[in-house]
Amino acid sequence: MECCGLLTAQKEPVPLKSIEVELEVKDHVATVVSTLNYENKEDKPLEAVFVFPLPGDAAVCHFSAQIGQTQIVAEVKEKQKAREEYDDALSSGQQAFLLEESEQSPDIFTLSVGSLPPGESASIRLEYVTELAVQADDGLRFCLPAVLNPRYEPQGSGGAGVKVTSVPASLVPYSLSFSVRVSSPRPISKVESSCSLEPLQYVNTEQTQATVKLAAGHKFDRDVELLIYYSDAHKPTAVVEAGQASAKPGSLMGDPVLMLSLYPEFPQSVMSSLASSGEFVLLLDRSGSMDCPTSDTKQQETRIASARDTLLLLLKSLPMGCYFNIYSFGSSFEHIFPKSVKYSEKNLEEALKKVEAMQANLGGTEILEPIKHIYSQPCIPNQPRQLFVFTDGEVFNTKEVIDLVKKNSGSHRCFSFGIGEGASSALINGLAKEGGGHAQFITGTDRMQPKVMQSLRFALQPAVEDISVTWDLPKGVSVTVLSPTITTIFQGQRSLIYAQLSGQSSEAAEGCVTVKYSLTGHPSKNKLHFSLKPAEDTGLTVHRLGARSLIRSLEMDERDGEGQHDEGVKEKVMELSVQSGVSSSFTAFIAVNKGNYEPIQGPLMRRAIPVPRMYSMAPMSCCFMSSPASMSLADFCLADEGEEFEDCDDNCLDEDFNDEVTEPKQQPPRDPLLQLVSLQKASGCWLLDPALAAAVGKTSEEVENTKPPAVDQEVWATILALIWLHGFKMDAKEEWELLAMKAVSWLRAQNAPSVAECVVAANTLLGFSVQTNVLGL
Repeated sequence: MECCGLLTAQKEPVPLKSIEVELEVKDHVATVVSTLNYENKEDKPLEAVFVFPLPGDAAVCHFSAQIGQTQIVAEVKEKQKAREEYDDALSSGQQAFLLEESEQSPDIFTLSVGSLPPGESASIRLEYVTELAVQADDGLRFCLPAVLNPRYEPQGSGGAGVKVTSVPASLVPYSLSFSVRVSSPRPISKVESSCSLEPLQYVNTEQTQATVKLAAGHKFDRDVELLIYYSDAHKPTAVVEAGQASAKPGSLMGDPVLMLSLYPEFPQSVMSSLASSGEFVLLLDRSGSMDCPTSDTKQQETRIASARDTLLLLLKSLPMGCYFNIYSFGSSFEHIFPKSVKYSEKNLEEALKKVEAMQANLGGTEILEPIKHIYSQPCIPNQPRQLFVFTDGEVFNTKEVIDLVKKNSGSHRCFSFGIGEGASSALINGLAKEGGGHAQFITGTDRMQPKVMQSLRFALQPAVEDISVTWDLPKGVSVTVLSPTITTIFQGQRSLIYAQLSGQSSEAAEGCVTVKYSLTGHPSKNKLHFSLKPAEDTGLTVHRLGARSLIRSLEMDERDGEGQHDEGVKEKVMELSVQSGVSSSFTAFIAVNKGNYEPIQGPLMRRAIPVPRMYSMAPMSCCFMSSPASMSLADFCLADEGEEFEDCDDNCLDEDFNDEVTEPKQQPPRDPLLQLVSLQKASGCWLLDPALAAAVGKTSEEVENTKPPAVDQEVWATILALIWLHGFKMDAKEEWELLAMKAVSWLRAQNAPSVAECVVAANTLLGFSVQTNVLGL
């Protein structure tokens, strides 16, 4: 962004006093109502400007202001007209309120509260609806973004970004309260969070309704992540919502809208064999901010260190016969090989040595150029390209990056990983959605490794081809699909379809949708029958989500013309946005208090509302005023709460640091699991050597003396490693399961005798009783 405006030295009063958030979850859709309470304790009228994050796929659908007994409901208007109306109101002494979406990234909004008189209070109500993403463990994820780390803006980008003021999360001067109500047709199993919660309270005996709140004393120091688990979560559902009575029949808001939630299931015979081919391109963020701790409870582990460990696991788990390459980026980018290479022991060793040496020392966060370079490389025949992107998401040109991924979506799948608090949901979700992959977020105490391995399993699933959706509706009823065409399907993952239903029928009020696709050359299909009778008491949530889906598709179409804006598409977006009351990049919410009040006199004092950030990433000479010259980068990440920062240009945030700052930290002892994994060969086997003995906690003599006679050393070493994994690390099985499968395949290929004898000997040595069939032998 144009200016990071770090903690101001003036200690100006902050008119925002508190934020109250009420979340209502119905099945997999969330409605969020935020109330922002302002009070002007100064002796002059104020204009308060707040730049804050929202979920990137949220449909903002209501904005209003309450001043005393007067409520002013905002209208959606073309953005420039709304800005002019806001400026005119302030010039004439009227109170005005403006809410607009960033043109660079749809997960950043600016709220301007204009002409708040001395002693006056105002409550701003902001409402949005959003879908809950399905996690690999079947949990539904909701995230209330709180942290907004400054986004790196490359030199020469035009400086078009909005301005944001941020302070260390511990210094945020306003409070947050957060309450949740969950209801579902199915029982609610549990609700988990990255923050401390009060106990879950069930409202009914069927446990289909429940409430929960943030625990007392919550600090505004992290995004609030909720994971909601239902019984039988993979059940397909269909909801038909009645149109708005006051809207014109035949319009989106006047007709019923259908929301389908589909969970295609693949045959077990297909899922039992993972792909043994593919081109795996790994893209790692090495900007300066990646040197910060993964969380406030893991101060010794940095994001870059966690990413290195994850790449080790991922590389060891790749199948023989595939191709791979590793890119890393900051202000510039690097790649280990000129082009993707065959997965072999020699290439794997070379890659791992370079990964081990990677530091967060490449400056800013410029992801566009390395992605362009990756797409410029020709695809390898019969090796489907899989792109894995690891970033803390502090990217300025989010929409440009996502557009590029979409243009190349026919040649690859993109899997994205947002690391740390404040990672852009618009970027991470957008990369995966437009790239036909899967998105993961690693926050708080989350371990990156299991989430990445879950995504690797998706990448190794067979690619679904020839996807089509057909409708069977009663005569007189037609359908207009509002969602983008489904281009990818993963086993167990949800596919959402929004559709407008027009017309009426005297026949049976039931419809059917069929999703057909080809899997490994075999045609498959999934059918869902649904009632056309509108559900009761759903408000306009489904309509707004459907409108949001269509708006986002049209916005992307509008940008498809190589920089030439399509005015016709822009007009459609604005018309749809105004009709549905849902925000877009071309519109804004504007509210003006036109009551019979005396005009507010005097020049307005502008007050920027600070937003939490997790760290201050800046060279000492630019942003840190009173620090000793010997401060390390870790000290910047954990700057003392009493220290003050000056305003600075955000381009300093991720720039290269001096040698002293970027000097590698002393690494903590390596995790025993990673130590064992690091010894595995590309083929899947282990060698019998002192390093293996040490990794399993035995001496070389103990390991060698226990080996059954006439058994190949590598066979014995590999079985020993597998027994150790099953005995000591079953709680982390999702991390090592794929590389263990590779080891088992190698053992089978050896057709070695005495496997059962080796298993018994390894159990005796390590003190376990793991059975041969458990290993898959």
